[in-house]
Amino acid sequence: MKSKRFEVLAKRPVNQDGFVKEWPEVGMMAMNGPNDPKPSIKIENGRIVEMDGRKRADFDMIETFIANYAINLENAEKVCGMDSRKLAFMLCDPCVKREEIIPLTTSMTPGKICEVLGYMNVVEMMMTLQKVRARKTPSNQCHVTNVKDNPVQIAADAAEAAIRGFDEQETTVGIARYAPFNAMSILIGSQTGRPGVLTQCAVEEATELELGMKGFTAYAETVSVYGTEPVFVDGDDTPWSKAFLASCYASRGLKMRFTSGTGSEVQMGYAEGKSMLYLEARCVYVTKGAGVQGLQNGSISCIGVPAAVPSGIRAVLAENLITCLLDLEVASGNDQTFSHSDMRRTARLMMQLLPGTDFICSGFSAVPNYDNMFAGSNVDAEDFDDINVIQRDLMVDAGLKPVSENQVVAIRNKAAKALQAVFKELGLPAITDGEVEAATYAHGSKDMPDRDVVADLKAISEMMSRGTTGIDFVKALAKNGFTDVAAAVLGMLKARVAGDYLHTSAIFTKDFKCISAVNDVNDYAGPGTGYRISKERWEVIKDIPNAIDPQTI
Repeated sequence: MKSKRFEVLAKRPVNQDGFVKEWPEVGMMAMNGPNDPKPSIKIENGRIVEMDGRKRADFDMIETFIANYAINLENAEKVCGMDSRKLAFMLCDPCVKREEIIPLTTSMTPGKICEVLGYMNVVEMMMTLQKVRARKTPSNQCHVTNVKDNPVQIAADAAEAAIRGFDEQETTVGIARYAPFNAMSILIGSQTGRPGVLTQCAVEEATELELGMKGFTAYAETVSVYGTEPVFVDGDDTPWSKAFLASCYASRGLKMRFTSGTGSEVQMGYAEGKSMLYLEARCVYVTKGAGVQGLQNGSISCIGVPAAVPSGIRAVLAENLITCLLDLEVASGNDQTFSHSDMRRTARLMMQLLPGTDFICSGFSAVPNYDNMFAGSNVDAEDFDDINVIQRDLMVDAGLKPVSENQVVAIRNKAAKALQAVFKELGLPAITDGEVEAATYAHGSKDMPDRDVVADLKAISEMMSRGTTGIDFVKALAKNGFTDVAAAVLGMLKARVAGDYLHTSAIFTKDFKCISAVNDVNDYAGPGTGYRISKERWEVIKDIPNAIDPQTI
């Protein structure tokens, strides 16, 4: 006889997920691995000569880079000698302010910071995250893509995402050569929805940098770093080459983050027997040493690896926290889908949503998941109402806001027409009125007509060869009556010259006021301090369209 209860449980969505027991020798261990180095540091003549049990002569290139550039030496020996459990107490104690914590955590070695976090449960980590994120005000980022690389749909989806509250938007491509169309479409669409939204197009690095320099994009974050030397070498990279690339973006006024995440080294087969979190800590230190303002981490595209082992989702939260403890901006993942279980994917999201991070998602899919070219997200366009209600239920801020159907239809239509005008002015393949109408009401690419891909790709090549820049978009928009959108796109280009948004955790308001860790400092020190939802913001969050108004009954 078989237990009928177990027959029912076996069919539950969570039991379609993959799980594996710990296997430290190949890196299949989330935290506190038996082969992780014990913390140590020795400094001679202002130079680290020993770190985490290794002499300088034995350092690999990652350890050399970290020792040279990433650790605050002033407190390093003192902090290494402090009791790690007591440091963990300090991290989650509301009475110990961020300004007291950061000088200590930026002086820790990778081994020390992992040892400290090893004492903490997820609630304690969330308490700490609420206190130490760089920018006081939490925010959110979304993906805007589709399987057809349809530029009209991208513009419409970007406009809708902007009025729903996303401060950053990211696109990518199915066909690599479509990148310039996708980049210009998300730029024009987002600025139609709300001036000041930052956009990027995630493609190979040379193209991504070229698009940024031409004013098609405003930031980048897909510059990947890794925790072991063989994985770096496998990608023909080093920490120094990544630092050079970062300086290229910064020199052109482009905001940028690195990307990493627990599990990548296991996935590549070069974990060297270390825990996922320890290797991820090395990635965060490389980012710090390179002078980059922040990091997209939270396992990202490798989430299935830590999610399969015990304490894996805890380790994902820990890597986000390490980024904040090193005084960097964090875009805390919650992007790639990893579970069949709605309960489990919500539990993973809550680790960042409740305390708030600089960007709670580094890829909330603003489109249905079948259109997400980043492999599908933990949350997508069909979850908008759920997130709005969770914000209302718990009085927390995930950066989103309720909108009406009329608002969405109107802004999608305006964005599609704005892009239609730019295509016409630049001599690109026409966007028909039928495409505009389809994009106005579409849920996804299944509702969109096909475009002539060959004609589009030829036009893209010609457009790029004649040196088209963001200024050409501004002129085309202004000439065709979209003066407000033209002013918004011009505002993004002007922001590049000012450079204010190169500060840590920078975003823009609708009037291009830059908010960052410089002028929006996280001052959490217990109840009633730090970020609190304002009366005005609470009125917006509460006002979901399907709530009954007693005054109308």
